[in-house]
Amino acid sequence: MHDKTAAQLKSEILRLTRIYSKLVHQPHKIAAEQNTSFIPGTTPVPYAARVFNEDEVEAAVNSTLDFWLTLGPEGEAFEKELAQFLGVKYSLLVNSGSSANLIALATLTTHKLPPHKRLQPGDEVITVAAGFPTTVTPIIQLGAIPVFVDNDPTTGNIKPDLLEEAFCEGKTKAVMMAHALGNPFDVGAVLAFCRRHDLWLIEDNCDSLGSTYSMPIDQATALGVKENSPGIPFNGTHITRYTGTWGDLSTQSFYPPHHLTMGEGGAVNIVSRPPLKSYAESFRDWGRDCWCPSGKDNTCLKRFQWQLGELPEGYDHKYIYSHFGYNLKPLDLQAAIGRQQLKKLPSYVTARKKNWDYLRSGLKDLSSFFDFSLPTHATAWNVDYSFSWDSSDHLTDCSWFGFMIRVKASAPFSHVALGRYLEEKKIGTRMFFGGNLLRQPVFVQLKKDRPNALRLVGEFLGADEIMNSALFLGVYPGLTQAMLNYEIEAIHDFCAQNK
Repeated sequence: MHDKTAAQLKSEILRLTRIYSKLVHQPHKIAAEQNTSFIPGTTPVPYAARVFNEDEVEAAVNSTLDFWLTLGPEGEAFEKELAQFLGVKYSLLVNSGSSANLIALATLTTHKLPPHKRLQPGDEVITVAAGFPTTVTPIIQLGAIPVFVDNDPTTGNIKPDLLEEAFCEGKTKAVMMAHALGNPFDVGAVLAFCRRHDLWLIEDNCDSLGSTYSMPIDQATALGVKENSPGIPFNGTHITRYTGTWGDLSTQSFYPPHHLTMGEGGAVNIVSRPPLKSYAESFRDWGRDCWCPSGKDNTCLKRFQWQLGELPEGYDHKYIYSHFGYNLKPLDLQAAIGRQQLKKLPSYVTARKKNWDYLRSGLKDLSSFFDFSLPTHATAWNVDYSFSWDSSDHLTDCSWFGFMIRVKASAPFSHVALGRYLEEKKIGTRMFFGGNLLRQPVFVQLKKDRPNALRLVGEFLGADEIMNSALFLGVYPGLTQAMLNYEIEAIHDFCAQNK
């Protein structure tokens, strides 16, 4: 063994790594690749979990052996590959989806933007009431004012007819909201509103990687969108793009429950405006003005020729800071895992859609107890797994994050009771994240301490309905048909016991 070269040793380590992973990590594979038994009531059915095979484990070990550690060649490659997949100018890796939201919004605060476009303390950002808190908290953390509007409980997304009421001339600078549980929000209405008032649009795409939105060519072109995302065939009538590619900036999360995983990790996508990349990168990397990658010097070829602020001319550009920044980079080995995951994204999306359809079909006879979600612009679900659509001629195709059901007010049980029952059966569920965030302790306290720190538009009947009636099941690619059948049977049993 001691006579082997380093390359031979590495090859042998990686070969054994694959063997080990194949033996140990069976439950974490996509359902079609699993070779494990499921015991109803004993084997847990999580709402989400990591899905990977030997490829990711080998990539992680390979990167560890190289011991670059900090974001480097794997990160650079993953950023390019993610941007190419989505069809955006740039993707910038960060250490979480929450950090991605923080960096995306911070990017709009830079003094390098024109004054009328710069987000400053006291300016307003429109968002929705129900969702995950870190879509909203960066607005407050950066000194801006979140303007809350209600959710449509059927889609989980914004009621777009409230946007004009939420707008305040000279104060509103941006719209920032998530595509809920893989369901695109009404991109047509939201983007038209932003274009009309010259506002930034940040899409929180953390739960929706692989979802698409389509609109007629003439309408898309009028909004400045002229081509499909890469890999999406053109049908001759509509422009179809992935969510996260319609606005100015978007965000991704690679936390284990999400469509792809790096363990911890996320990304900021710069859709079409290259300068935003250098601003976002600065905020991610300590606030420095220099754009040299880690471990590289003098990319600008004038490292000692700058004069910025009140520093002396020639001060080292690597130590000039233009923003109050952070250090929010992931590790290079995480990016190595992400690169392998990205190759599998199409199959993961297909599995999520298939699992959503299977649950919807299996629960279709329980409509007296439950209201079921619909994709934005859909008016009905059909037994052939298709949808009926509204008259807008806009279409959505959901890369579902979860299967949300709402317990009807007329039902003889609550969503809490259902959740407790499913937990007893070892079936994982989640409520719709924070529900109506305005009811959360931190926002209740904020309203007491600083009443002007947020603004509310209208009532929040939809957000409250979601909070009081909704939970969701998993649809992730590791769920087997046996697991889905067990979930369907358990929900039927619960309804039968509680008529």
